Amino acid sequence: MKKTFLILACMPLFVGCGSLQEVVNQLPSVLETATTLGQGDIATGLKEALNKGITTQVSKLTATDGFYKNEAVKILMPDELKKVDTALRAAGLGSLADEGLKYINRTAEDAVKTATPIFVDAIKGMSFTDAKNILMGDNKAATTYLQNSTQTALYSKFSPVISNSYAKVGADKVWTNIINKYNSLPLVKKVNPDLTAYTTEKAMEGVFKMIAVEEQNIRTNTASRTTALLQKVFAMQDAK
Repeated sequence: MKKTFLILACMPLFVGCGSLQEVVNQLPSVLETATTLGQGDIATGLKEALNKGITTQVSKLTATDGFYKNEAVKILMPDELKKVDTALRAAGLGSLADEGLKYINRTAEDAVKTATPIFVDAIKGMSFTDAKNILMGDNKAATTYLQNSTQTALYSKFSPVISNSYAKVGADKVWTNIINKYNSLPLVKKVNPDLTAYTTEKAMEGVFKMIAVEEQNIRTNTASRTTALLQKVFAMQDAK
C-alpha cells in the first residue's frame, strides 16, 4: 500500500512537467515491479522518468524560434529600450529593430540548454513529503516546487551562458550597431542597457511558464487523463 501511494504521490509532478506520452510509456514497467522493489527503487525509477520529461519540455524552448515564435514566452524589448525601438522605426530602421529582438530570443534559446542538469538535481532532492504536497497542491504546485528549488542555480548558470551567447549567435554585433545608431540620433538620451541581466530573467520566466502550462492542463483537463491510472491519481486531487 505504501508503494502504491508513493507512485500516486509522485505522479502529478511527473505528468505536469514533461511529455504526457513519455509518462504513459514509462508507467507499465514501474507498476509491474512495484511489488518487488522498495520505495527507494520506485522513487528512483519515477525520478529518472521525470528527468526525461523535463528534458523534453526544455527542448521545446531550445529549438530555433523556441522563444521567438512562441507568443507565450517571446522576449520583448525591455522598457528602457522601447524608446529605442520607436526611434529606430521612425528613422526607417525597423528591420534593425526586428533583428535585435530576434537575437535577444536567440540567446535565451541557447542558454536554456543548460537548464536540464539543474532540474535533475532538484528532482533527485524531492522528498516523499514534497510529492504529497505537490499532489494536493494548487495547479502550479509542481512548477512552484521546481522554481523554489532551482531559481538561484538557474540564474547563476544562465547569466554567463547568455553573456557568451550574445557573441556566439552574433547578438553582440547587432546590439552594438543598434545602440550606436540610436545614440547617434539627434536629441536622444544615450542608453547602455544590461541586456544580459534582462535576458536571463526573461529566459527563466519562459521556462517556468511553459512548465506551468502543461501542469495546469493535466490537473484541470480530464480529457488529458488518457489512462485509468491517470484518472485514479487525479481523482484524489479532485476530491480534496
